[in-house]
Amino acid sequence: MRNSLYLTALGIVMISCGTQQKTAKNKNIAIPHAPKPILTDKKPQIKEDEGEYYKVNIADISKNDNTISFGSIVSANPAGYKISKSYFPAVGQNFRQRYVILHYTVLNDEKSISTLTQQSVSAHYLVNSLPDKEIYQIVDENKRAYHAGISNWRKDQNLNDTSIGIEIVNLGYTMDSLNNRVFYPYPEEQFRKVAALVKDIVTRYNIPPTNILAHSDIAPTRKQDPGPLFPWKRLYDEYQVGMWYDETAKQTFLNQILTTNDIALQYNNPEFVSKIQQQLVQFGYALSVNGVWDKTTKQTIEAFQFHFRPSNYNGILDAETWAILQALIQKYPQK
Repeated sequence: MRNSLYLTALGIVMISCGTQQKTAKNKNIAIPHAPKPILTDKKPQIKEDEGEYYKVNIADISKNDNTISFGSIVSANPAGYKISKSYFPAVGQNFRQRYVILHYTVLNDEKSISTLTQQSVSAHYLVNSLPDKEIYQIVDENKRAYHAGISNWRKDQNLNDTSIGIEIVNLGYTMDSLNNRVFYPYPEEQFRKVAALVKDIVTRYNIPPTNILAHSDIAPTRKQDPGPLFPWKRLYDEYQVGMWYDETAKQTFLNQILTTNDIALQYNNPEFVSKIQQQLVQFGYALSVNGVWDKTTKQTIEAFQFHFRPSNYNGILDAETWAILQALIQKYPQK
């Protein structure tokens, strides 16, 4: 058990997944295409003509029920006995796969592949930066990959247990002469790979919009990936995947905030700070409600802005950020 914990911790260290020094701001810079890496390590042969598969969806999507059986069947082989599937499948089951978590690798293509396949850190899929049609699968979807680490969302924690991890080859960010973060963009062909992949996964597993998240959403004090340049709004608009707020609702909340001037009048009031912290928790973030604009609260607001307000991600609550938060809570209430 101690060895297992050590290997998991080592894996988290081996690939950054966005753990970089923090500062402010953002500029677009190009990311060079690396040559396609060649791995020489011998791997077990994949025998695609063997195995049993069940491809019938028995879910009741209208009840938000992902009790389905879809995919490969792994069965016991007890000596001297036969496993019968005469009564397969039972209705009382569901998928392990309840979340999709997006990351960036902070490494080029070759180093990303080497680290994610040869070290004690992994993800189910790796999306390269090359203008090709390939997406690398490196962990079986039915298996637990080591990508999320210590993580929380709504009522769930340790999301490695319940998620599919997608690593995107991206160098994260560099620092400019003013010590500002300069994030690397996502090439169009890479975004479309990610979008098509996520769309396929959430469709097969009936994963709700609230469970398609950034690494920074589930670990805001440790991670920044996939950063503010990942186009979440395009994912929502063009692929109907993930969360986004309704503009009309956001504007209604914004007008109320500007009319009452609550932020300017109450910003440092502990009751007001607690109210904002409670709303962040209500939406899904793990956060202590203590009435103080502490480092953890600022990092959580920054993670929220990365995802839903990338035009300004300084970690400071302003009227637009608060309006977006309230619009999202209205649209995606916890059940």
